[in-house]
Amino acid sequence: MSRTVGFGLVGCGMIAAHHARAIAASHGGRLVVAHSRGRERAEKLAQEFGANVADSIEGLVANPAVDVVIVTTPSGAHLEPALAAAAAGKHVLVEKPLEVSLERIDRMIAACAQANVHLAAVFQARFGRGARKVKEAVVGGRLGRLSLCSAAVKWYRTQAYYNEGGWRGTRRWDGGGALMNQSIHAIDLLQWFAGMPVRASAFTSTVGHTGIEVEDTAAAVLNFAHGAVGVIAGTTAAWPGYARRIELNGDAGSVALEDDRIVRWDFRDAAPDDDAIRRDFGAVSELRSGASSPEAKNNRGHELQIQDLIDAIGEGRPPAIAGREARNAVAIIEAIYRSAAEGRAVNVDNSG
Repeated sequence: MSRTVGFGLVGCGMIAAHHARAIAASHGGRLVVAHSRGRERAEKLAQEFGANVADSIEGLVANPAVDVVIVTTPSGAHLEPALAAAAAGKHVLVEKPLEVSLERIDRMIAACAQANVHLAAVFQARFGRGARKVKEAVVGGRLGRLSLCSAAVKWYRTQAYYNEGGWRGTRRWDGGGALMNQSIHAIDLLQWFAGMPVRASAFTSTVGHTGIEVEDTAAAVLNFAHGAVGVIAGTTAAWPGYARRIELNGDAGSVALEDDRIVRWDFRDAAPDDDAIRRDFGAVSELRSGASSPEAKNNRGHELQIQDLIDAIGEGRPPAIAGREARNAVAIIEAIYRSAAEGRAVNVDNSG
């Protein structure tokens, strides 16, 4: 990078601090300004990281020192700041999910394309060393023909977690429950590894929490065009909470990833570095997920994601996870919700 990339942060809740720390740790980025509906939160974050405070989204995107707007508002409030940023010619980085419906996501994608600015999405799990090694094995054909592909997110969230903030567990602002909020990283990884499914059949339930409009437990079966079958299981009612697990089985090999640790690496045809991979990638995960609490996550994934966007701007290339790619996880989740509501198998929207 020949110059510093300036960031503006819209939304100063819990996840915003991860972004601010990632910017501070980056090469070539700095936090310029923050905005929040609660000004005190914006002032606290800005003071800690040497930034200014904007009284409005319009004021933030008009700041000439801002090159990228990061949106960390509640999920159902991602679209409007992203549209304002695109209209001002700023690149946009949006926390997962991009939005709570494909209709709103498609509006965001179209606006950024029209403005010729990057739209990037936060799926930091893809930047883990273990995840990238698994992707390499799949692309290299080491698993052969995929047969069964599964994602399990058996986490725990307290009732207080849903009671705080007024938006968690609501359809309008959270977009869904255990799938849309907590399991979406695993679902994104699953489709990144195995490809997009074409059909879904699912059940959802709310069993461990009260006063929420969405599911805290869900299970789905997926059909892939290449013949494999997929399984997704997600819950926030599994005390004490276990590591996110992705497992891929094929007729020539099988792998399993827990958070970012490779816990199974088995192939019919051995390779010289297999033992080293089992040893080196089976250690403590570089990236931590929030199995028992959202505060349990570490910052490494956001650091890698922020750095990728800074480098993409400097190099004139797309970011690693662009808007159209990030749409896929929400398309799968929408199909699961529709299947559960209608009591039948439904097609997954692959039109994006």
